[in-house]
Amino acid sequence: MAEEKKKDQQEAAAQQKPEKDSKSDQAKHHGQCHHRCEKLQKEIDDLKAQLADKDDKYLRAEAEIQNMTNRFKKERAQILKYDGQDLAKSVLPVLDNLKRALNIEVTDENGQQLKKGIQMVHDHLIKALTDHGITEIPAEGETFDPTLHQAVQTVPVQDDQKPETVVKVLQAGYQLKDRVLRPAMVVVAQ
Repeated sequence: MAEEKKKDQQEAAAQQKPEKDSKSDQAKHHGQCHHRCEKLQKEIDDLKAQLADKDDKYLRAEAEIQNMTNRFKKERAQILKYDGQDLAKSVLPVLDNLKRALNIEVTDENGQQLKKGIQMVHDHLIKALTDHGITEIPAEGETFDPTLHQAVQTVPVQDDQKPETVVKVLQAGYQLKDRVLRPAMVVVAQ
């Protein structure tokens, strides 16, 4: 009986020993799982940060594309609005010469016929410019405006003139819609 008791104790000890081993294995396994979970959580956090960064970059790129599109549309509208500006600037000296030719006094019939032809060319050119939004800047008798007029001379105020008024136009000024192509060269009363 003593032997059986001893044997039972040994079996119980053997059973307890694996139980202790299994508890340490469980703790070890639990530690590994916890470490792996932390590692996975860190990877998830890194991926979330990368995704947020990519989202931010995407939104910024989308906003930049929208800004570029708006800027392009605005520039295109400006180009269309002021289309022909360079051509108009090139034509203005021709118009000045036609006006000078019209100011010449002629007495014979040939001179009058020539002047009539120059007047027709002048009128057609004025109409073509007006049709494209190019107009002469009003000057004589107007209040001096430095954005529209270029004062090349001043004279004292006389009789019924008001100060800062344009009294004479030396060269006509022109504008394309709201943009000044060439300011009017004027004499101003002061």
